[in-house]
Amino acid sequence: APSVAASAPPGSDARATADAIPSDLLSAINGDQRTPAFRQRDIYRHPAATLTFFGVRPDMKVVEIWPGNGWYTEILAPYLNPHGLLYEAEPADAGTRVTAANASQRGQVAFSQKLASRPATYGKVVAVPFSPPGFTDIRPPGGADMVLTFRNIHDWMKTGTTDAVFQAMARALKPGGILGVVEHRARPGTSLQQMIDSGYVTEQYVIDEAQRAGFRLVAQSEINANPKDDTQHPHGVWSLPPSYAGGDVDRESFTAIGESDRMTLKFVKR
Repeated sequence: APSVAASAPPGSDARATADAIPSDLLSAINGDQRTPAFRQRDIYRHPAATLTFFGVRPDMKVVEIWPGNGWYTEILAPYLNPHGLLYEAEPADAGTRVTAANASQRGQVAFSQKLASRPATYGKVVAVPFSPPGFTDIRPPGGADMVLTFRNIHDWMKTGTTDAVFQAMARALKPGGILGVVEHRARPGTSLQQMIDSGYVTEQYVIDEAQRAGFRLVAQSEINANPKDDTQHPHGVWSLPPSYAGGDVDRESFTAIGESDRMTLKFVKR
């Protein structure tokens, strides 16, 4: 049976005792490279506790899958910059067909601009295309020590590419390498279509997918749990902050809930 980290109620990263968090990781989290609006999400996303739970170290080769607008990039890049290396696997066709007409590609342009804006922080970051089922060769030379993905699995379920993604993540890692997953958590027994529609995924679905790809679950944590979130919302997970898909309708109640209830799972490549 997997080991289970001690549970704690959601709140600030103070739940992880100061002596358990590496000082250089705290420095990256508190650095001036971070976007102020991103920093406000720390109370929901607990980056210090989450990255410490996964076991990230400053000398690792780390691949982040689909970094989005770079929320975790702003922390991982300066942390790994001196002794490690960060690979960002982005949803783009090798960067050759990026146009302003496509929303996801616009996001990739903004992400590229972020990387270019601070060479001292992001100059070593390696961007690689990752658009399953194509462009799935994301293995760094010698293999990655860790692959991380934050709140992306529901997107791959919509396109039927979850199997391809997990296989690609397994190929990217060295034997014994770590896969860290954070995802919106559905109630056990939620159907596949309900997961796709709501953005909430069952832990069992993620564990089954990982095991099929050759991973072994070694630990799970309640670091990113939110008992206020019953997961039953008119616009699924996107009803909650920061999306607020329903606009002003019941906005105060969704603000009071906060961000979604999330699983935090740590796997090792067999």
